[in-house]
Amino acid sequence: MTNDTPPLALYVHWPFCVSKCPYCDFNSHVRESVDQAAWRSAMLADLAHEVAQLPGRRLGSIFFGGGTPSLMPPETVAAVIDAAGRHWGFAPDVEITLEANPSSVEAARFADLAAAGVNRVSLGLQALDDDALRFLGRAHGVAEGLAALETAQSVFERVSFDLIYARPDQGLAAWEAELRRAIGFGTEHLSLYQLTIEPGTRFATLFEKGELAAFDPDAGADLFEATRAITAAAGLPAYEISNHARPGAESRHNLTYWRYGDYAGIGPGAHGRRGGLATVRHKKPENWIGAVARNGNGLQIEEALTGHERAVEALVMGLRLPEGVDLARVAALAGGEAPLEPSALTGLRDQGLIVVDAGRLRVTDTGMPVLEAILRALVVA
Repeated sequence: MTNDTPPLALYVHWPFCVSKCPYCDFNSHVRESVDQAAWRSAMLADLAHEVAQLPGRRLGSIFFGGGTPSLMPPETVAAVIDAAGRHWGFAPDVEITLEANPSSVEAARFADLAAAGVNRVSLGLQALDDDALRFLGRAHGVAEGLAALETAQSVFERVSFDLIYARPDQGLAAWEAELRRAIGFGTEHLSLYQLTIEPGTRFATLFEKGELAAFDPDAGADLFEATRAITAAAGLPAYEISNHARPGAESRHNLTYWRYGDYAGIGPGAHGRRGGLATVRHKKPENWIGAVARNGNGLQIEEALTGHERAVEALVMGLRLPEGVDLARVAALAGGEAPLEPSALTGLRDQGLIVVDAGRLRVTDTGMPVLEAILRALVVA
């Protein structure tokens, strides 16, 4: 690989949680016990397989996601980081993020995780209201969460945290107050997500029974606009539809996804994109670790994407960013023209929902609240 080859990203999935949150559709599982030595060995074997497929690359980022990666023994985190650095090498400003629950038990591990090489933590605070946290099925309260945040800020170079808004009966004034309080804690990055009812979750079951109402879309749009205005005024503008950061503090790992760069994925259910290949690991923990034992890796799917598929993915990911996408690059991926519906392109541009400028297509601030509808109309799947 040449020196101008963009750095690679590595995603590491730890699938275990203490409990399953009712809104969560991620690949997370509750187990009474985990054989930590066996899991460490399997993670390192799965990593070694990806290293062999991507020789000569250097890592720009590692992201430990889940599940609850803060439940990982720090020795396992250190072993994965050390192996990745030994095999690939790190970019000078490598970003190593770990998602963490803000419990006192997990916060007690933060210093050891930092010593293992983690330099950025993403805390799942989710709300600054105890009733809301109970509704969301979170195991921590506000006081415990804020104590964990304080610990994180004293230990890690970079800290982000998540909040979920557009919760049932949450008004605009209440969300604005909660968001301003969150900004006041001084982190460089916030991930702010509207509550969605995902298929297969406990909230979906309650919704189907009529015991949980969906949030009014118009009210959600008002909260979305207020979120962008308040964060921008505070110096944390939206750099992706749900992510806000001080300039220079954006998640470099997630930008690799959104800018459609190469990334390797290891661990149960992890996805990857490398050299035009899509990879998917076995999702169930027992199936994944069994596959590693048999084959030396946890792969379930490894298939070549067509140029059209790659172009569609680049559009769907890149239009989440205010910077948009380079249409020449998308066309090159497609091997011809970018897969865009001409009539929708014209109509959406006339409505002020998208713009094309200097060869880049981007969604406007007006269009971002209806991004999913824009993508359905605009991108030829």
